[in-house]
Amino acid sequence: MNRKLGFTIFLFIAFIGVGNVLAEISVGVKKGDYIEYQVAFTGTPSEGHDVTWARMEIKEVQGESVSVEITSTHANGTQENFVANLNLKTGQLGDDLIIPANLNIGDMFFDINVGNITISDVEERTYAGATRTVVHATTPETTYYWDKATGILVEGKSTFPDYTISTIADKTNMWQPKLFGLDPTVFYAFVGATVLIVIGLAFLIVRRKK
Repeated sequence: MNRKLGFTIFLFIAFIGVGNVLAEISVGVKKGDYIEYQVAFTGTPSEGHDVTWARMEIKEVQGESVSVEITSTHANGTQENFVANLNLKTGQLGDDLIIPANLNIGDMFFDINVGNITISDVEERTYAGATRTVVHATTPETTYYWDKATGILVEGKSTFPDYTISTIADKTNMWQPKLFGLDPTVFYAFVGATVLIVIGLAFLIVRRKK
């Protein structure tokens, strides 16, 4: 009786724990968002994995369900285009292309192919021209980095017996690349202020000459 009671309590606690994780899922992408990747591989990739470039665009978001259109260019120059339906709640994440947003060290999310994946680090890294806060995790085959605010994949490297494949984001409309090391808003504000100062000085010089 005690063993059965203990097992029942264990299952109850586990169920509550999973419920809490799922309840905290936050989708950080929206319709129209896109990201492009440069992809490189070594060795002999399995069929369909000889990719050199890829683009993912968010077509629809409904709750935890995200529909994405993926376009890939293969080493022989051919292109492939398909739509994938992801679900952050049930763990249908494709190749972990999008995960819940705003995760922190120790947080877990569910991947139907791998199981629970735990965030091991949060750091600042540069992708698509801007410094972003990213979260990091590893599985037996892959090292991942995702943009924290959006949950979108920004870098991954997978190692298999016959090949490796590396993916890194180089273009997106979800954030703006820095200009001369500055956020675009700050840069243009600085330029605007400089122009006004120059015009003001020129006006004063002309008035003095008169």
